[in-house]
Parts: sequence; structure tokens; C-alpha cells
Amino acid sequence: MVKVIASSVRKGNVIDVDGKLYVVLNANNFHPGKGTPVTQVDMRRISDGVKVAERWRTTEQVERAFVEDLNFQFLYEDGEGFHFMNPENYDQVVVDVETMGDQKAYLQEGMTCVLSIHEGLPLAVILPRHVTLEIMETEPVVKGQTASSSYKPAILSNGIRTMVPPHIDAGIRVVIATEDNSYVERAKS
Repeated sequence: MVKVIASSVRKGNVIDVDGKLYVVLNANNFHPGKGTPVTQVDMRRISDGVKVAERWRTTEQVERAFVEDLNFQFLYEDGEGFHFMNPENYDQVVVDVETMGDQKAYLQEGMTCVLSIHEGLPLAVILPRHVTLEIMETEPVVKGQTASSSYKPAILSNGIRTMVPPHIDAGIRVVIATEDNSYVERAKS
């Protein structure tokens, strides 16, 4: 176990709170105008899957568990879960649906992800920062909209809704940030 300050805790980290391991689902630092800055952390207890919200002062010490972050390649999904393979030794690991969470929408066959493994168990999946997806449907541009500040809703090939610039139409491939479903740029190829 390694002690770190609460403000350095990130999504996917595994922390030890009162002898129990938790995987961080979301971590936000708040700096109010008055008062002490705090870190709000949403996490899931690994042993039984219970979700917990915790709040610490940003300077408080938190124990991070030793977790190996290894590259794994996504193979397929079935009733058992999501199957990943270590490309170095061909070991396969199954990640359950709860651990995968909402990120499953971005998984693509052959995609390389980072799996956080603690004592042989996959605790968290860290996706690539950006993925390329196709726009399936989008609204037409409204006359008089300015191209610089307005975005329009679009549905991606994985079913997720996002906002794109007015010049992007259905059938165009775009780069999307996996962290917040936001449009990054038009795909190069």
C-alpha cells in the first residue's frame, strides 16, 4: 500500500479504506471560494460491488493498493462477461459486466485497453482516451446558426448521443473522447 494525497486519486485507481479495497469510478476536486478544497470520490467495493461516495480534504492521505496495470486486447463479449487477452503471454481474463460499467459502449474488437489487476483479479478497465466512431444520425443545420459556437446533437454508431459541429453529417467518422463522450475532431481517414 502506498499513501497518496486525495487530490491525486483518479478514475480506475484502487484504494484501501478501512481494510477494504475499492475501485474509483469517478473523482472530482472541488475548490470553493471559501473553505477547504475537497475531493469527492464515487467508488465500488470490490468484495461485494456496493457503491460508496466519499469526500476527503484534498490534502488528506489515502492508501492506494498495489495494482498492476497491464495492456490487454479486447476479444469478445458473451454471457460470462468481457474477454481480454494479454498479447505477451496469451493469458485470457474475463471482466464482469459490473466492472466494465458504461465503458462497454466504446469497446471495439482488437482494442488495446489497460486492465488494473490485483492478485489476479481484474478490478478496472481503462480505455484509450479517444476512439473513432461513425455518425449514424444527426439533425440538419438550422439556418442562421453560427459555425463557431453552436453544436448539434448526433447519435454515434455505438448508440451514444454527443454534440458535433454543424458541418458534421451522418456517415462521417469522428474522434470521440471516451471520458466524457465529447467530440474531438473529424477522423483523418
